[in-house]
Amino acid sequence: MLFNSLGFVLFLPIVFVLYWVMPKAYRNICLLLISYYFYFSCSSSYTLILLLTTAVTYMAARLFDKEGFENRRKAVFVCALVFTVLILGFFKYFNFLSESITSFFNLFGLRMDPFTLKLVMPVGISFYTFQSLSYLIDVYKGKVKAQKNFLTYALYISFFPQVISGPIGRTEELMPQIEAKKDFDHDNAVYGLRLMLWGYFKKLIIADSLGKYVDLIFGNATYYFGLTFIVAAIMYTIQIYCDFSGYSEIAIGTARLFNINLMDNFKSPYMSKSVKEFWSRWHISLSTWFRDYIYFPLGGSRCSKLKEYRNLIITFLVSGLWHGANWTFVFWGGLHGLYQAIEKEISRRVSAVKEKKQNIKQSSKAVEIFSNFGHWLITFIFVTIFWIFFRADSISDALFIVTHLHNGVVLHFADAWIKLLNDMGLTTFGVVKLVAALCVLTVFDYFSLKHDLFREAKRLPVVIRWIIYVGLTTLIIVSQLYGGTKQTFIYFNF
Repeated sequence: MLFNSLGFVLFLPIVFVLYWVMPKAYRNICLLLISYYFYFSCSSSYTLILLLTTAVTYMAARLFDKEGFENRRKAVFVCALVFTVLILGFFKYFNFLSESITSFFNLFGLRMDPFTLKLVMPVGISFYTFQSLSYLIDVYKGKVKAQKNFLTYALYISFFPQVISGPIGRTEELMPQIEAKKDFDHDNAVYGLRLMLWGYFKKLIIADSLGKYVDLIFGNATYYFGLTFIVAAIMYTIQIYCDFSGYSEIAIGTARLFNINLMDNFKSPYMSKSVKEFWSRWHISLSTWFRDYIYFPLGGSRCSKLKEYRNLIITFLVSGLWHGANWTFVFWGGLHGLYQAIEKEISRRVSAVKEKKQNIKQSSKAVEIFSNFGHWLITFIFVTIFWIFFRADSISDALFIVTHLHNGVVLHFADAWIKLLNDMGLTTFGVVKLVAALCVLTVFDYFSLKHDLFREAKRLPVVIRWIIYVGLTTLIIVSQLYGGTKQTFIYFNF
C-alpha cells in the first residue's frame, strides 16, 4: 500500500477516525496494529523480520541496565548490533557480495560462477534498521533511557508514515511523542494536509512526469548523446528530489494527522552554494545519522586534516553503499566525499588568503550576488553530474553519458534540440507544462528558505486558500486520469 495508491487514499481517513475516537489509553495499541497492517500490506512475507529486529534491539537495550549484566553490556551490545546489521546485509548485499567476489577472481583468470539467492529485499529494511540501531547505540552510551514498554517501542520502530522510507526518527525526539497521551490538534492536522497536498503535487505532477523521459534515456544510454543527456540528467536531478521530498512531505503530513511531528527531511537543497550545504539540506534524517554514527566516531574534524578528509570519504562511501547494492552507488558516494574534501581544502586556503589581506576593500553587493550565483551554479552542475552515476545502470553507462554530454551541443544546438525532442517524444505542450511546474517548484523552494509557507498559508483569505487547495487537487486528479504515469517512489527500493 503505497502513498500514491487508491488503497492508501481509502485507508488514511478510516484509520484517522478510528484513532481519534479510540479512548486515549488504547490509541497506541490501535496505531501499532494499524502500522503493522500497513507494513503487512506492503511486505507480507517479511513482517516477521521487522518484528524480529524490533524484539532483538528492545531486549538488548533492556539488558544494558539489568542487574547482573553490568559486565556483559558490551557483549550484549555487540551481539545485538552485529545481528541487526547482518539481517540487513544478508537481504541487501548477499548477492552483490557474491557477484563482486566472483568478478574479482575472474580478473585473474579463475573462472567462477556466483552463488546467488532469489532474495526479495524487505520493504523499508534500510530505514527501520537504522532507526533501531540509533536507539540501541544511544541507550548503550547512556544518551537515552531504555524503553520499558515493548508496545511503545514497537510503535516507535513501525510507525506507518515513516516505516517504509523515513524520515529516520531519533529516540529523544520521537519516543516522547509516542508515549504522550495526545489530544487532537486542529492546526497541526491542517498543516499536515497542506504538506501532503504539496508532496502529492511534487510526486505525481513533477516527478512522475519526468520519470518516463529519464527512464527512456538512461535505460538505453548508448543510443543517445549531447543535449539529450544533459536534459535527462537535469530531469533526473529534479525527479529524485521531487519524488523523495514529496514522499517525505506526505509522510510528515500524515504523521501530523496523529499529532506526531517528524523531523524535516529536505530544505530547498538545490539552493545550496556548496556540496557541504547541499548535504545539510538533503535527506537530513539520513545525513545527520551518518554524521552522528559514522563520521563523528571516526574522529570527524577533530583530527589531522588528512584524517578528516579520510573520514569524509569513508562516510560517503558507506552512504553510497547504504543506497543500494551496486558499485554505481558506491562510486556516487565516493564522488561526494572526495568533492567535499577538495571543497574543504579550497575553503581553507581561501580563508588563509583573506586573513592575510584583512584590510582588503569589502566586496560590493553586485560582486557578492555574482559570487553566490557562481557557487550555486558550480554546486548544481556537480551534484547533477554525480546523480548520473546514481541513476545509471552501470558505471560504464555513467561514464559513457558523462563523456558524451558535450557532443553537438555548441556547434549544432538547433539540431541537438530537435534530436532531443525526438529522442524523448516531447511535445511543445509537454515542455510548457514541465517548465510551468518547475517554475512553481523553484519559487516555492526559494521563499521557503526563510518562511514556513505551510504555516503562513493560514494568513491568506479563505477564498484564496480554497482556490489553491481545490486547484491543486483537481490538477492532480485530472493528470492521473488523463495520461498520468504512476511510478513507485524511488527510495522505496533502498
